[in-house]
Amino acid sequence: MTRTAGSKGWRTRAARIAAALALGAPVGAMPARAGPAECRPGAARTDLLDGIGLRGEIRLASGARAMLDSLRWPDAPEAAEAARAWLDARRGDGLTVIPRGQPDRWGRERADIEVTDSDIDLAGGLIGAGLAFADAGEADSLCRPALRTVEEAARAQRLGLWRDPVLAATDGPGLRALAGRFAVVEGRIRHVGERSARAYLDFAARGGDGLTVTVSKRTWRMMRAHGLSAASLEGRRVRVRGILEVWRGPTLEAAADALEVLSEPDRPEAGPDGERGLRR
Repeated sequence: MTRTAGSKGWRTRAARIAAALALGAPVGAMPARAGPAECRPGAARTDLLDGIGLRGEIRLASGARAMLDSLRWPDAPEAAEAARAWLDARRGDGLTVIPRGQPDRWGRERADIEVTDSDIDLAGGLIGAGLAFADAGEADSLCRPALRTVEEAARAQRLGLWRDPVLAATDGPGLRALAGRFAVVEGRIRHVGERSARAYLDFAARGGDGLTVTVSKRTWRMMRAHGLSAASLEGRRVRVRGILEVWRGPTLEAAADALEVLSEPDRPEAGPDGERGLRR
């Protein structure tokens, strides 16, 4: 049985959860400032998990349907079935539902959902088990960036979707094998070309068999506002995610929050006296 919103303790808890989720923080955390408009949460409410639809659609006892925010459902059938089983184990559980933004074209809410009595966060649980990706989807912003940290832990432990190494941006055959599917790819950007309509991030030498990431003019402006530019990206190792397509070569259209610049250890370089120093 779910708790009602009439309890003072429950109201306090719902307000805390809504505030914590506003900036993508874990449920127990408190945000420091308001997030983007599309990420600001609506009023918390209680419901029951009634069933799981296609691609992780959450069917609620109230009749509402929701998709977990900041989560990308896996394309691979085996991974999708494992994710469905993980959610189905919570069928009948009481939930705290925090909607974000407006319903999609099918009337489904984008929401953060927690199992009320156990503090299990559905998106965090799936991503932490390696059963889903942290991704903004069609939104401009990843509302819960902390889920990338959860994903990183699953990747380090080689769980679920991360049993195999992340696909290399110079692995042309491997990239083409995933055409039409969502993928996470890592590599070093060799060249950034800025054109009037879009920017091109090339990971292979001219004529080579590797990934090209395209960035729309609007998205490129958003990236530049966050300090990313041709100068700052050329030569850097990055992780990028999105739907792979094959045109003249493997191509991926990146959303604003789809590209992560990876940290690297300092590389030695020759000093003026001939000794090796550390690049700062």
